[in-house]
Amino acid sequence: MSEPILRVEGISKGFPGVQALKDVHLEVRSGEVLVLVGENGAGKSTLMKILSGIYTRDEGTIYFEGQPVELTSPLQAQQLGITIIHQELNMMPDLTVAQNIYVGREPRVGPFLSERRLNRQTSELLSRLGIALDPRQSVGELTVAEQQMVEIAKALSFNAKVLIMDEPTSALTDSEVETLFRLIEQLKASGTGIVYISHRMDELKRLADRVTVLRDGAYIGALDRDEVTIPTVIEMMVGRAIDEGARPTAREHQNDPVVLDVQGLSTKSLLDEE
Repeated sequence: MSEPILRVEGISKGFPGVQALKDVHLEVRSGEVLVLVGENGAGKSTLMKILSGIYTRDEGTIYFEGQPVELTSPLQAQQLGITIIHQELNMMPDLTVAQNIYVGREPRVGPFLSERRLNRQTSELLSRLGIALDPRQSVGELTVAEQQMVEIAKALSFNAKVLIMDEPTSALTDSEVETLFRLIEQLKASGTGIVYISHRMDELKRLADRVTVLRDGAYIGALDRDEVTIPTVIEMMVGRAIDEGARPTAREHQNDPVVLDVQGLSTKSLLDEE
């Protein structure tokens, strides 16, 4: 088994009135998808913000490629090789795909920006990732899924070795999700370590090489792929066994009093042009 490219030990983080993380552990290896799960408030976002340099830890140690590191800013984490793609995409809609990917790092000829070299460099990057986008197209014209691909390409333009993805499918259609999953498989094959935050159990079963579970800011445990079952993961998340056979029982409502009655409703007038 390969050594982790990213390892955290004993990470704790507190804010006024709340202990967000308590002695958390996590390992990410090259070429694997580590799915991080937990209920709302479990500490997932706080941990990811520490790993991407947005927050500083109170206690614990972070190791990258076997060496202890201090992550003091997103830029420093990015330069080291750790990049996060937030749920809310950070694109500039009036700029092109190429300009968004290399903003602030555009190739120049003397004092002048070279659009030709910028577009060629972007085209080579997108082609390597199997992303079919025109570098000259405005990002504002792209779908959410296509904008997400641009974010991923931007992250990898920094030679990211660990990519953190926060609920990446929350705004995607089924076909767009498939496109994203194919790209994730490509990234795995190229050796990128991926931390995938999700609450969707079907995604966990499909993508996870390993699963790490947080609850109430604490590390609960980790499961290898062959140990992952949905009931086990849910039990670790909530702290109790869930009876999958238990379902609410339906009752007859036919003779109950009507509390809301809507008839003849239409939105046609809202669509008519003035």
